[in-house]
Amino acid sequence: MGKFPEADARITAVSICRRCKARNKRGAEKCRKCGSRYLRPKNKEIRAKK
Repeated sequence: MGKFPEADARITAVSICRRCKARNKRGAEKCRKCGSRYLRPKNKEIRAKK
């Protein structure tokens, strides 16, 4: 995680559409962009580039 836990919490408080990769609000039931119901929570772990 980063330096600031408040920022990390806000960044990871979204859902990602598995169909079109759009960002949605955490409580969304369907994608705002394509209408798909196939959403996943954003990964909590921020990975460093190799």
